[in-house]
Amino acid sequence: MKRILTIQDISCFGKCSTTIALPVLSAMGIETTVLPTAILSTHTMFPDYIKMDLTDTILSFAKQWKDNGAAFDAIYTGYLGTVKDIELVMNVIDLFRDKDTLLFVDPVFGDHGRAYAGISEDYGAHCSELCRAADYAVPNITEACLMTGMEYKEKYDESYISELAQRVCAMGAANAIVTGVSYSGGTIGYQGMSRKSGQAFSYQNKKIDISYHGTGDLFSAAAAGALVCGKRPELAFRIAADYTAETIRVTKEDSDDPRFGIHFESSIPNLLEMMGKA
Repeated sequence: MKRILTIQDISCFGKCSTTIALPVLSAMGIETTVLPTAILSTHTMFPDYIKMDLTDTILSFAKQWKDNGAAFDAIYTGYLGTVKDIELVMNVIDLFRDKDTLLFVDPVFGDHGRAYAGISEDYGAHCSELCRAADYAVPNITEACLMTGMEYKEKYDESYISELAQRVCAMGAANAIVTGVSYSGGTIGYQGMSRKSGQAFSYQNKKIDISYHGTGDLFSAAAAGALVCGKRPELAFRIAADYTAETIRVTKEDSDDPRFGIHFESSIPNLLEMMGKA
């Protein structure tokens, strides 16, 4: 059985980060180990959330696993939140990574042209160091701009996104996939590039006019899982995009408070069907 280590926070209510990654990867047939950087009572869209920082446990947990023979086929990082966490996670990667270990980095720290509240000014520079080592770096447009120094634009064309992907690859990432890309009001998707071949690939879904917390985490978890299961990159990311779009559609049909998150549980059979057909 394939084994993956995912490193990100646990938001106990609201469905994002680890509470999406763990069930999705497990459903895909991948043994999933979690290394939490913090535990939050809810995700940050809820007011007055409570946070328990776990920075001091990150390296000690990993060393205890290493001492007991743990090994991973892939390491997948999500929201980390502090420069110290990034530094510790890079130490964890050094502990477990060998030539066959896939490193998937989703540098979650900004959107809509700015970093999230509480993110330090030097966070992007440190995050670029993490992405430099990645087999797959998967920033959104904002994160790619903040890491590379490229000007953020709300209106852009394909050449702008291509340059962003090229710059992320130039940092050292083997593959860069820029997410949240919309060339028209009716579609949304991603554009990727391989540093080795220079080959570009992109994909668009019909855009559903609603926003949910955790959709980026869902996309990354499904993509990382598909890659670990042996799908070629273009297909792995297409599966992730289709699954995310289907989950948004299913969730919109329900009247729940949007803050409660996406209903990925009910669409997991769709994901498994997509994997099987692929």
